[in-house]
Amino acid sequence: MKQISHSESLGSKPIGKLLIQQSVPASIGILVMSLNILVDTIFVGNWIGSTAIAAINVVLPVSFFIAALGMSIGIGGSSIISRALGANDKGKALKTFGNQITITLLLTTLLVGFGLYYINDLIPAFGGKGAIFEPAKIYYRIVLYGVPLLALCMMGNTVIRAEGKPKFAMNAMIIPSVSNLVLDYIFIYLLDMGMHGAAWATTISYGMCFGYILWFFLSKNSELKIHFSHFGLNLPIIKEISSLGFVTLSRQAVVSITYLIMNNILFDLGGESSVAVYAIIGRMLMFALFPVLGVTQGFLPIAGYNYGAKHHKRVKETINKAILYAAFLGLFVFGFIMFFAEEIVMVFTDDARVIADTPNAMRLVFAAIPIIAVQLIGAAYFQAIGKALPALLLTLTRQGFFFIPLVLILPNYFGQLGVWISFPIADILSTLVTAYYLNKEVRLNLKSQSSTG
Repeated sequence: MKQISHSESLGSKPIGKLLIQQSVPASIGILVMSLNILVDTIFVGNWIGSTAIAAINVVLPVSFFIAALGMSIGIGGSSIISRALGANDKGKALKTFGNQITITLLLTTLLVGFGLYYINDLIPAFGGKGAIFEPAKIYYRIVLYGVPLLALCMMGNTVIRAEGKPKFAMNAMIIPSVSNLVLDYIFIYLLDMGMHGAAWATTISYGMCFGYILWFFLSKNSELKIHFSHFGLNLPIIKEISSLGFVTLSRQAVVSITYLIMNNILFDLGGESSVAVYAIIGRMLMFALFPVLGVTQGFLPIAGYNYGAKHHKRVKETINKAILYAAFLGLFVFGFIMFFAEEIVMVFTDDARVIADTPNAMRLVFAAIPIIAVQLIGAAYFQAIGKALPALLLTLTRQGFFFIPLVLILPNYFGQLGVWISFPIADILSTLVTAYYLNKEVRLNLKSQSSTG
């Protein structure tokens, strides 16, 4: 009897069981990574100061955008790989993976050089003004050296997930998170290296993650054994990776633009302390949504594989169950934030003004979290099945089409309150738009009678 491969199991196991198997490791990985960011922020806030928290928040958009290239190339290519494996076309899967590595290395190295050359212009542009500038510059320069490795890690992680190996993908997220915290303690607390210590801890942890992912693909654990011939650029594959990856890149670009706008608006409205408030809320958004994002990550390879295998009934079931699971988890997150906002803030800092301003702002930002499962799963579905344009448009609705215009307009009338109420309004509007188009797609193009599953 032929032993079924991990990728083939995506088309045969019960959907509920698959979602749990894929989502739990993804959630744990995101949780550990988010806890790393949270604890890192706590360490920095308590051992260096609240200005250091603001400084790191200023640097995040630049480093995240370059690293997001790796994630974009990874998710775009992994959509192709999942569908190719579902259609039993392993040659295309291998060529895609090789092209992912080549593109990631070329683009991230080029952008790191650009980012270092314009360091004195980029930091103030992203809100690194006044007392924030110097610590932000220290952190920015060191962290940027490790960003190409981070990009390769993020690219490789999505490919591991496309192979149906969620536990290895989880380990790849846990290793840099744990190592970063240990190095934080050594460099910041024991050696008193300040911002230099925080930056080197982060950069070295990227290198450790890269070492693990490299080991995975060179070992017998991976089904994708590429050769030098696979690294040669293939124009049709590049176009497909680019069109699908552009969806993720656009989302990350909008996140970076959002940080830029928010940091500048909040600095003008309330100075460094207001930027620190947003930094804490931003960390909580990364942390508290880990189970919802985990379901979204787990959903992608299942939907992509079954769509490629033309198991349309299984695709519909995957959509419905992913939304149900994610919505339930989102409701739990909502309750946690509403009841424990004050206690959460006091863990980060002892700055009286930040403690006074953050809890209510955080509650407003999280007010519509229970319904965003529809928006996240809907946008992810179109990306999983290779429909780049609707995936792009739905991905941009939340922050690009709604949030950014709102946050540019509402503070003129409501001050800082206008900044915070922009979040739930954007969440509600984007969810309504996504629900409409997802329902239309399911009715027209996922006819259960065409399914072979």
